[in-house]
Amino acid sequence: MAFATHHGRVALVTGAGKGLGQAICRQLGERGAKVVAVSRNEPTETVAMLKDAGHEVLGLRADVSDPAAVAAVGAEVGKVFGRCDILVNNAGIFPNLKFQDMNFEQWREVLSINLDSLFLMTKAVLPLMKPNGWGRIVNIGSGSSWLAITGITHYAASKMGAVGFTRGLANDLGEYGITVNAVAAGAFRSPGMANNPEELLEMVAQRQAIKRVGEADDIVGTVLFLTSDDSGFVTAQTIMADGGLSRL
Repeated sequence: MAFATHHGRVALVTGAGKGLGQAICRQLGERGAKVVAVSRNEPTETVAMLKDAGHEVLGLRADVSDPAAVAAVGAEVGKVFGRCDILVNNAGIFPNLKFQDMNFEQWREVLSINLDSLFLMTKAVLPLMKPNGWGRIVNIGSGSSWLAITGITHYAASKMGAVGFTRGLANDLGEYGITVNAVAAGAFRSPGMANNPEELLEMVAQRQAIKRVGEADDIVGTVLFLTSDDSGFVTAQTIMADGGLSRL
């Protein structure tokens, strides 16, 4: 039986239709949170999974880079729950493309989904969080921003931007009892990595201090800590959940 560390909290997770987002939703539900699962496509599987387990869940379809769509999400959460205690900005895309082959539209697509969405989602839920005197915002970054990898200039820029956004936002929201942190995730098995060969994941694992391929649940534990009462004095931090790869 899971601990009721998030009992009664309203937690919004983006990119919730599959992979890490779905795993975060499942674990938040198991710990007593009311979950708002947001995805570009209908998060049908995630909603069904949570409902089958007896958890309260609201599934919403939205493009997190679209200001109008995100504002509508905030309005719906306010209408249904009247509050939002936890925001996990997990939505993101990971296209591999060398800079010399990249056009401005491809650059902007990654920046808008991976970075602009943090601004938009935070703006949308902040009015539902500030009055509570308690809040947790977690932005999912990437350990790859610190590594020498070709083809991720746009991705690394967006995820490094998430680190700067996290630090700045923590300064602005601390007076409201809201903490803001980031989790720099390492390579792990997920739908987003499905196009990469298993040999690549194994190669990365051998460079880590913990020499095994990561799973989504390896990242979720850090998110659960940062969205709980236990992390009340932790803010403006980026925690590396990468099996020790970044030590290199």
